[in-house]
Amino acid sequence: MSIYMSLKGRCVLMILCWLLGTGSLFPWNSMLNVIDFYTDLFPKYHPSRVLSVVYSPIAFATLAVMVCFESSINTRRRNLTGYTIYFVVSVFILVLETSMSRRGGLGNFIGVCFSSGAIGYADAHVAGGMIGELAFMQPEFTQSFLAGMAASGALTSGLRLVTKAAFKNAKTGMRTGALTFFALSAGFNLFCVLLYAFVFPKLPLVKHYRLKAASEGSKTVLADLAAAGIRAQTQNEDEARVTKDDRLSVIQLLVENLDYGFDTFLVSTVTLSIFPGFLFEDTGHHSLGSWYALILIAVYNLWDLIGRYVPLIKFMSIESRKVVLALVCSRLLFVPAFYFTAKYGAQGWMIFLTSFLGITNGYFSVCIFTAAPKGYIGPEQNALGNLLCLCLQGGIFIGIALDWLWLIGKGW
Repeated sequence: MSIYMSLKGRCVLMILCWLLGTGSLFPWNSMLNVIDFYTDLFPKYHPSRVLSVVYSPIAFATLAVMVCFESSINTRRRNLTGYTIYFVVSVFILVLETSMSRRGGLGNFIGVCFSSGAIGYADAHVAGGMIGELAFMQPEFTQSFLAGMAASGALTSGLRLVTKAAFKNAKTGMRTGALTFFALSAGFNLFCVLLYAFVFPKLPLVKHYRLKAASEGSKTVLADLAAAGIRAQTQNEDEARVTKDDRLSVIQLLVENLDYGFDTFLVSTVTLSIFPGFLFEDTGHHSLGSWYALILIAVYNLWDLIGRYVPLIKFMSIESRKVVLALVCSRLLFVPAFYFTAKYGAQGWMIFLTSFLGITNGYFSVCIFTAAPKGYIGPEQNALGNLLCLCLQGGIFIGIALDWLWLIGKGW
């Protein structure tokens, strides 16, 4: 019976991690999947690139501050703040898009950019908070959360194709689709707030791992334990000093995991230098017409999701850090491959290449985030999870900046 309950508890926790992962990127993926609407509304402002430029630096700067003070941050408050901001921003975008109707203009575009920045601020709270916390549990919970993040992209892409097909009038369909996305985003993130606040902390496995982390000196879980009605045993002053002295610092963790940090940085740099800006604006005109960019985005998101489940197959999971590093570096070949495919290749080759970009992005993300925390105590695993998220955001920031290089020679 205990084995059955343990398996049942793992399955329930994995489902909750998947749902929370989906909610963590639902607003951003909703914004990405209505880029064609924003491009039509604000044709002079390159929204497929500008919104990412606003989002990424804010997410990176916020997360950098949180990494510095990670050991004393209340994880419960951090995650609830992030999911609540997601909900509020989704409602704000709904109101903004309803009020501006079919009018573009700089003022409305600034409002959309403000929303993008707020999503980046919330992402820094949730991504680092959740991945850092799940890092001191089991790798399959981190994998499930990361898969949920990819699932939000696949779900929003699928919904975008459905709304485009359902509404024959292009302009009306784009606007209705955008409103639908953010209505769903608002509802889903409100659900995530309630899920994390009242259900997640009361799961037996969550209580077990949080108590274990608290016994190893973690202060970030104390509020979560209190919410579950548990009072963690506090260490006396001498024990606390020994634990703190023995614990690796953030710098030491970074040095020991420099290859994992570089892998994470490079994966996101290559991906974001191509997705979504290049796929929306630089792939030319093909027989699929206005469907082309949306299909490329959907294909990327679908294979990104599939790639995050591939490491669950034992013989497909790469353990060697050197092999992972070599394969991640080989992804740099995507840049010339996309350039020549866009210039000379047919749309079928572009779809195939986009699929490969997606599956490698998802695969290596899971391999790195599940392998890196092994062998450390709870507080160190939490810190390392936050560090890897910072490397991820750094790669996103650089990738978005490099994405602008595709515009060289094409005019502003």
